[in-house]
Amino acid sequence: MSNTSSIQVGDRAPTFTLPSQFGASVNLTDILGQKSIVLFFYPKDDTLGCTAESCAFRDSYEIFQEAGAEVIGISADSPASYQRFANKHRLPFTLLSDTDNRVRKLYGVPATLFVLPGLVIYVIDKQGIVQSVFDSQLGFRAHVQKSLRTLQRI
Repeated sequence: MSNTSSIQVGDRAPTFTLPSQFGASVNLTDILGQKSIVLFFYPKDDTLGCTAESCAFRDSYEIFQEAGAEVIGISADSPASYQRFANKHRLPFTLLSDTDNRVRKLYGVPATLFVLPGLVIYVIDKQGIVQSVFDSQLGFRAHVQKSLRTLQRI
């Protein structure tokens, strides 16, 4: 797999439906038109980096809401794992279960060192157009700040 996402700035975000930590299916199309979306793919619940990333988004969640955006996290974990993860870390946003990595592949999220699922953040405007792609395993606070700057710009 390449080191960059196949979905780039200016592309239409692929739509999908996945189960959330609450068991209900979430369809990206239902959110588009109403809110911008900060969509972040991460490797695994309760790992050091993924917990730091999720908590960084949690700590700024109200700011994202005020900016008219919804934060959504996606990994291959199960809805039950998400429920534990969200409760343990008081995560107020939706986590979606992509157990077969179908959506990860749809977005072309690269693997890190060809093994670990990558960490990529997409900021998608209300019209469904990708406005920012940030691909990095480190710098969790920077991910939040970059996402917020993009939302302020659009």
